[in-house]
Amino acid sequence: MRIAIIGAGAAGMMAAATINEESPESKVFLIEKNDGLGKKVIISGGGRCNVTTGITDLKIVTRKYPRGEKFLMSSMHRFSPQDVRTWFESHGVPLKCEEDLRVFPISNDGRDVVRAFENIFADSNTNILKRCAVQKIERNTANTSFVIHIKDQPEIEAEIVVLSLGGQAYRHTGSTGDGYTLAESLGHHITPLAASLNSFITTETWPATLSGVSFEHATITAELEKEYSFTGPFLFTHRGISGPAVFAMSSIIAFEDYNPQNSLQIFIDLLPDIKTDDLFIQIQNTIKENLKKSFKTILHSYAPRSVIEVIEKEFSLRLEKKSAEISKKEIQAVIAKLKRLPVHAVGRGAGDEFVTAGGVKLEEVNPSTMESLICPNLYFAGEILAIDGFTGGFNLQAAWATGHAAGESIVNKLQ
Repeated sequence: MRIAIIGAGAAGMMAAATINEESPESKVFLIEKNDGLGKKVIISGGGRCNVTTGITDLKIVTRKYPRGEKFLMSSMHRFSPQDVRTWFESHGVPLKCEEDLRVFPISNDGRDVVRAFENIFADSNTNILKRCAVQKIERNTANTSFVIHIKDQPEIEAEIVVLSLGGQAYRHTGSTGDGYTLAESLGHHITPLAASLNSFITTETWPATLSGVSFEHATITAELEKEYSFTGPFLFTHRGISGPAVFAMSSIIAFEDYNPQNSLQIFIDLLPDIKTDDLFIQIQNTIKENLKKSFKTILHSYAPRSVIEVIEKEFSLRLEKKSAEISKKEIQAVIAKLKRLPVHAVGRGAGDEFVTAGGVKLEEVNPSTMESLICPNLYFAGEILAIDGFTGGFNLQAAWATGHAAGESIVNKLQ
């Protein structure tokens, strides 16, 4: 039985490794357009490779996927984040779980993750075809096999095909959306596509003066027909705002249209753990104890000096006064900005998108096996599916889980 896996990213490598380890006699062709395996895996997490999440409760894990939560339940149960960690540890990649529950190789080197797969393939019945761009897949109606046309290479005929080509994010790694065209040619439908996990470019220029200033805990709220909020770390950049909370918000609203002519109103709560009324009382009490200090100095206890100075300048507040001279109205004006700092998103940060929202319609794929419900012996795995998650190892976890599910299903079919 000849199996062609097109796309040697996280999902494709895991599908091939699963087949190799459970059915070593199977003939596998792992076809990759790049000159090496796992290009996107290697650069993920800033080159450290955020392999998976340290969260063990699968209900919590699957809620980290704005699209694909229910679809993933079956494959996640069979190859959970803990299973992924065990798998890599057993294949010579020691892992560590950091305080924010992101899991990385102890070496902080994504190349070690890819090397684990290369070691498996070195001693297996796998043919790795690099620099091979698949241009077309045809169904051989005579024997229901697939004929795979590769640019400047001989055709390959296979009884089973796995499409694991990724989405359109990180185009310089080869994720250019080729898989969508191949899927459509075999009868599948592609949902609308959008960038996800991107930063926000703002119409305001003042974030540039705060570039690099970060908050470990803030709430980002987007105002649409209803409000969407996400709490987590964020930072100001020279073009707007970025960081995990911003990436998560961009994922939630991935299909919203915002641009310089139609900006998106965003509010930042710099102090989400304290209610507005309680903050007012707290500041009032601090003022009573420090009547001779300037009001601005007191505010430095609540936000960095640079942020207070920007708020003072941009919103025409007078904060240099002695605390004893500050009115309740002036206190409330500052609190309004600390709790609801407004910016307007007019674009997505170029180069910051890690994932494509949308892909092959999930209703056309068996969630237990990853096999097509339209074209027998065709499988999907990874980002080509209409699945995307927040930052924190969730997208790689989905790739490992769906790749493993496809590989297992193929092995079961061969037995």
